[in-house]
Amino acid sequence: MYTFSSRLKIASIVLMVVGALGLGYGFLTMPTSVEEAKAMVASHDDGHGGSHGEAHTGTDSHGEHDASHDEHLLHQLQNKPWAALYVAAFFFFMIALGTLAFYAVQRASQAGWSPLLFRVMEGITAYLVPGGIIVFVILVLSVMHMNHLFVWMDAEVVAHDKLLLGKAGYLNPIFFLVRAAIFLGGWILYREYSRKLSIKQDESNDNSSFKLNFKISAGFLVFYLVSESMMSWDWIMSVDPHWFSTLFGWYVFASMFVSGITVIAMVTIYLKSKNYLPDVNDSHIHDLAKFMFGISIFWTYLWFSQFMLIWYSNIPEEVTYFVSRIEDYKLPFFGMVVMNFVFPFLILMNSDYKRINWFVIMAGIVILAGHYIDVFNMIMPATVGDQWYIGIPEIGAILFFAGLFIFWVFRALGTVPLQPKRNPFIEESRHFHY
Repeated sequence: MYTFSSRLKIASIVLMVVGALGLGYGFLTMPTSVEEAKAMVASHDDGHGGSHGEAHTGTDSHGEHDASHDEHLLHQLQNKPWAALYVAAFFFFMIALGTLAFYAVQRASQAGWSPLLFRVMEGITAYLVPGGIIVFVILVLSVMHMNHLFVWMDAEVVAHDKLLLGKAGYLNPIFFLVRAAIFLGGWILYREYSRKLSIKQDESNDNSSFKLNFKISAGFLVFYLVSESMMSWDWIMSVDPHWFSTLFGWYVFASMFVSGITVIAMVTIYLKSKNYLPDVNDSHIHDLAKFMFGISIFWTYLWFSQFMLIWYSNIPEEVTYFVSRIEDYKLPFFGMVVMNFVFPFLILMNSDYKRINWFVIMAGIVILAGHYIDVFNMIMPATVGDQWYIGIPEIGAILFFAGLFIFWVFRALGTVPLQPKRNPFIEESRHFHY
């Protein structure tokens, strides 16, 4: 039975405290008036060579246009700590949700290699509850106009926008929250029930719990594919409500799937190094690394398909999404392609390297950082525009949610034995060799 070490517990709590202080600083220092916002941009430009905000600080012959620019600038700077909070909250929630999808696939396919890793996956998906609640609270606060993350939630903006008026049947605050509650409820319900059946199987005399788990996992995957796509439209794509992509649900899925698999590999390697998973061998790590490699290629295929088709067709409503990112987010936009494709492709292509634990950990850290930047790229341009930089609020949010994630996952891992006993495929998993 795994014991949650006091050292790891203290480290996770320290991360949460430091992260909370960083986030608090972001909220305390955000501007409350247009004058404060302009002063902040001016001081920031002095220190950074005037790379940001020049479009908003210049005088304009049209006073009304100038005032609207100033108001827009204020909203962008007020969004900064909110966007930092939202990006980190969604990113760590996405890891747990990607792990849940991988777990359900293993259950539904009755895979023989992976049962030894089921408890690790169940531990990681425990984060769905606190992570999901935090994301939902941020969405509720957005509906209550505590921030300007979702421009379509502003009735005045919608009234003067034909396109948003046309989408008002779907993009309305109450329906938005109802959908979010259904998605979260479905994901958490499956996770809790599947884990209950998984533990029950250990003590039973037959395979009825295993068979039921197989059936509900197959059914859940249908719900997941629909709900995950809709969630990606609601929670991410709707921050850019004038833009859409029919590939977007798959694109977000690939990001969360590879992030979840990466964390499974990293947690497994950590537990194995502490002698808690004696039957897990290099072939299990090799298979996880193969998935990390394969889904990184799949993510790149979707990224390029979305980018190339929109860029080539050059339709103004669609291409503006990429124009804003290439103009204002050049480093993170192209940097994440290197981190999410080029690096794992070169590092994990060799079959032997997939068995070297520190190599897999190194690749995993870069992949996770790359997919954080991917989420950053999806949210920030529409919410903070060219006022972005990775500062104290962004780092604070990452530290806070990393601490919460580590605390919750490793606490969950310590509640039941790490090795299933009566899974029908446990012997196949134990003797799995590639």
